Amino acid sequence: MSKSGLFAHFGSREELLLAVMDRGQQEFLKLVVNPALAKPRGLPRLKALFVDWLGWTESADLPGGCPMIGGAIEFDDKPGIVRDALATGQRAWIDTLTRATRQAIEQGQLAPGTDPEQISFELFGIALVVHHHRRLLGYQKARSRALAAFEALIERHASTQARAKLRSATR
Repeated sequence: MSKSGLFAHFGSREELLLAVMDRGQQEFLKLVVNPALAKPRGLPRLKALFVDWLGWTESADLPGGCPMIGGAIEFDDKPGIVRDALATGQRAWIDTLTRATRQAIEQGQLAPGTDPEQISFELFGIALVVHHHRRLLGYQKARSRALAAFEALIERHASTQARAKLRSATR
């Protein structure tokens, strides 16, 4: 399709970008969120969300990387409907991670004083580093480092009950 034909179909560059973002978010839900929601509430679900998110950022089907991360980098300081759509999607994802963390606290897997928003913040940071290190730098150990960071984060916030189970399982 020609460039003019593409723009004629969508009407504007913004409409094209919004369609790309919408498609990306639909695929993200299908490949990351929905499979994780089938897991039990708590840490199994939170881990599935994180691991599948890593898989998404590394996917060969995303030649330019995650469209939401790429879009956020391009539009983070450009007001408008594309930025607003990206921010809305990112907030929904953060809310999903935060909700999964709250469920892990409710299940007694994470300590009661755990801050779910802080966990989401740190998970987001880990995922951004993976995207950067893997895509830009070609760092092959990015995924294994991210999984180690996830495990360390969870261990740091594990409940007393969860730590006791872990100790007895390793004896």
